[in-house]
Amino acid sequence: MPTRIQRRRAKGWRKPENTVIVTRPSRFGNPFTLADAMEWLGAETPEQAREACHMAFRSWVRGSDQWWMGEKAAATRKRLLDGLPELRDKDLACYCPLPEPGRPDHCHAAVLLELANTPKEN
Repeated sequence: MPTRIQRRRAKGWRKPENTVIVTRPSRFGNPFTLADAMEWLGAETPEQAREACHMAFRSWVRGSDQWWMGEKAAATRKRLLDGLPELRDKDLACYCPLPEPGRPDHCHAAVLLELANTPKEN
């Protein structure tokens, strides 16, 4: 099963083989930001903001317009969903910290991994 990799800004870090970078501004980047989560959703810590962004992304990418609606939101979601086959069987790299063992992964890349690698029902 593909995994999520924490992308680094450190000198010498290179993207591993079979990995797609899904950070902003890639077509797979999360449109929900930590700053917005802290300002609009009342998150008080970066981890709370990360959880809020993860929840908003998961809901939005599955079709909810509760968090972001309109023509641009619909076009962005369609472009992202149309690209999911490119992520199948690939590791995904994002700057979000990796979770502690046994803890949930509050990164949009975890949602993308799930969506891209879940077999479609006929």
